[in-house]
Amino acid sequence: MKTERIYKILFSSVYPLYIQKVEKKGRTKEELDIVIKWLTGYTDNQLKEQIEKKVDFQTFFAEAPEMNPNASKITGMICGYRVEEIEDPLIQKMRYLDKIIDELAKGRKMEKILRE
Repeated sequence: MKTERIYKILFSSVYPLYIQKVEKKGRTKEELDIVIKWLTGYTDNQLKEQIEKKVDFQTFFAEAPEMNPNASKITGMICGYRVEEIEDPLIQKMRYLDKIIDELAKGRKMEKILRE
C-alpha cells in the first residue's frame, strides 16, 4: 500500500472497526473515544463532526486541535514497526492511534494507556 493511499483512508470508515475491536474485548465506545480525544485533543462534538464529515486520516490529524505532548511516550511494535522509529509524522500519528487502541482492546488500564 502506497503511503499516499494510507493518507486517504477515511477515518469514518475505520472508526466502526475500532468500536468492534474494543467491544469484542469487553471495552466500550466511550473508552475508545477517551483515548482518541486524549491523543488528538478533539472534544466530543469535534470528534463527532470529523466522523460525520467523512474526513481522511490526513485531514483528521491535520485538524486535530493538539496532539497530546505525551504521545511520544507511546512505544512498542505495531504492524511490524516500532512506533517511536517511524519517520513519517502522519504515519506515526496513525500508528500511535493503532497502538493505544490495541492497548485498550488488550485490557490495559486507562491510566497506563493515557500515559499518566
